[in-house]
Formats: sequence, C-alpha cells, structure tokens
Amino acid sequence: MSLRQGDPEADVARTDRAGEDGAGTGTGTPPPLDRALTERALRVVRAGTTEMAPDVLRVPLRYYRDPEVLEAEQAMLRKVPLAIVPSAQVAEPNDYVVRAVLGTSLLVTRDGGGRAHVFLNYCRHRGARPAAGQGNARRHACPYHAWTYDPEGRLVGIPGAAGFTGVDPADHGLVELPNEERHGFVWACLTAGEEIDVAAHLGPLDDELGSWGLEGYGYLTEREFESGVNWKGALEAFAESYHFPYVHGQSLIGQNTIANTGVHDAFGPHHRIGFPYRWVDDVASDPDASWDPVDRMGVIYWIFPNLVVANSPVGVELIDILPAGDPTRCTVRHGWMARVPPTTEEEREGYLALYELVHAAVRDEDFTMLPSCGDGVRNAQHDHMVIGRNEIGVQHVVRVLAGELGIELDG
Repeated sequence: MSLRQGDPEADVARTDRAGEDGAGTGTGTPPPLDRALTERALRVVRAGTTEMAPDVLRVPLRYYRDPEVLEAEQAMLRKVPLAIVPSAQVAEPNDYVVRAVLGTSLLVTRDGGGRAHVFLNYCRHRGARPAAGQGNARRHACPYHAWTYDPEGRLVGIPGAAGFTGVDPADHGLVELPNEERHGFVWACLTAGEEIDVAAHLGPLDDELGSWGLEGYGYLTEREFESGVNWKGALEAFAESYHFPYVHGQSLIGQNTIANTGVHDAFGPHHRIGFPYRWVDDVASDPDASWDPVDRMGVIYWIFPNLVVANSPVGVELIDILPAGDPTRCTVRHGWMARVPPTTEEEREGYLALYELVHAAVRDEDFTMLPSCGDGVRNAQHDHMVIGRNEIGVQHVVRVLAGELGIELDG
C-alpha cells in the first residue's frame, strides 16, 4: 500500500520521504531499485495486460488438503531458516519477545553485548515456559519452580540447589536453536543442531533485501489470528492482484492500484512482484516525476517459505503465514514497521492509524474471503485447482512449494 498527497495519513508519508540519510538507512529514501522495473510496469499498464506465465497451471487438491502433505510441510519448515521476529522488536540489550512457531514456544532475546538469540522457551527442569509476552529483563524465571535463566540462556539460579547434586548449571541452559541476524530479522531453524546460513538461503535476493535497510526501521505493532484456509492458499492471496477489485474495491489497496496488472521476478525460490499504482503513468506528463519503482508500485516480496514483505514509501508490512496443525487452517501474524521510527507520541499514533487501515484490509477483506476457499478445498469433488497465466506469482509459489514437497503438477 502507498499513500498520495490528499489520502488519509498522507502527512506521515510526506514526513517519511523527507529524510536525507539516503537509501538503506531506515531514515531516508527507499533503495534505488532499477528504473527498468518502472518501464516494464508502464508497458503492461499501457497495453492493458500483465506479465504472464507461459501456461495455465493445474494444482491437485491434495496439495492443499492431504494430511501427509502437511506432515511433509512441517518437516520442511523445521529445517529451513525462518524469520522469527524483526530485529527492531528486540532492539535494546535485554529486550525479549516470546512467540509460538508451529506450536513451539520460542524465546528471542538480545543479550547485554547486543547479540540476538533464539531459544526453546522450555525450562530444563520440568518444561514450563520461563518467559511470556515481551519486554526487557535480565532474568527469566520459570513459574513452576523458579529456575532462572539470563538473556544468553544460561541457567543462573536453582532454588533448593542442594536437591540437585551433580546437576551442572552450565549443562542445563535453555536449548538454543541455530540462529542468525541478517537484514533486519532474527532468523532461526527450528531443529537444534541444523546449520544455518541466511545469505545462502536468500541466494540472489540477499543483496536486494539488504538494500532496504530494514534493521533501521521502527517496529510498531503486530497482530496474530487463525484462519480456516490452507497456509499455502493464504500465501497466494499476496502473489496476485487479480482479486483486488472484488475483495479490496472499497479500500486503499483497490483504489490505489491497477488490478490484474504486475511485473514479476524470481530470485531462486523467492520472488518480487510490482503492483503498479494508478499514478504510474504520471511520468509521461511530468518530466520531474520519479521513476523509482517504490514511488510507482507496491513492491512485494515472498521470502520462501512463509514470509510476505510488502513495502511502501511509508513503511513495510510483514505477513507471516504458517500451518495451524490442520491442512485447512493457518496462523497469520501481521506486523508493521515504519521507515522512519516515530520519535513522538503523535507520530506513533499516526502510524498506528495507518496500520489499522492496512490491517483491516488483510483481516476484514483477504481473510474474510479466504475461508470460503478453505471450505471449497475441504469439500470439493473435482481433482484440481486452476491457476491462470495472469497469476504468475501464484504459479511461482505453487511450483516452488510443490517441488519441495514432491508433488507433481500439470502445466
């Protein structure tokens, strides 16, 4: 989503674009994406079309509803790097946040030296959770017997220690998962002992993602909810604009973008989509108009396997979608970060008002519609779904995930 002068919250957008620190700092302008992206968008807009896949794709329904596929997904998701939280959510020493990922409680901390950690949030005594919520703390005490851990996961307190002769605290810290901080996220693999290499995981997307300078953004807020749709089907809603006039016709998304129109680029398993704004063709009449793609389109990334990063001149939406223990249910975590971190309560309230607009579009538009897709998948008696040539981003998501899961496709 983007805002124009005269739109709601436009003053926030104008303030955001006024920085002088340059690209990638979190306090200035967006990164300099190639002007050729805007030129491609103009070509499809003027032709009244969109970039298309070579053929229609037919997807077997088992891809969305088979319990065995869900088992394979869970195994895959526990082996690859996942963006657990934005770095800005644990910005200061001793900051922490607890979140559940695939039913596993994780404790993300930043220690006194500034290093981020991701731990299994389970006490080594009887398994209760030492931490809850988020905040800033030098100690995390288990609520059952008060075994206490520091932000580096070390066991630093055992009440009644005489009862635990031979238990070495050094061997009973919280279990740390493989983790790495890169490009504004704290990443982790959910399987202890796995290797993690986020740069290798991002591959050809690594440099471009880094150019956004997300580590300098200001974390604002997030909300989490469940929905009755397969997690892969939910991801597809953020990979095409074919549905915009029907689902988002009354909101800023539908009003600001040109429906069923976009440019698509794959970066290995990941992708980038540009959804042109209605003012993309202003460059034809205004010689001083910016050709920067960020000014002319919504720039949306899918970071394999489960994260959508939706950029605008104002900030970034983070949409994290995972299965919820059933093939036709998912969990959605929808967060927002400001390109220029707020420094006053007035600025924060302005950003929160903007977040309410974009969250309403996700919650009340996308995820009011998507459960009907989930119902169709559960009860359908045909054998496949059809993905159009115009849904090139959806085809990319399906092909990548089906390839990981060993599912054959037709087309």
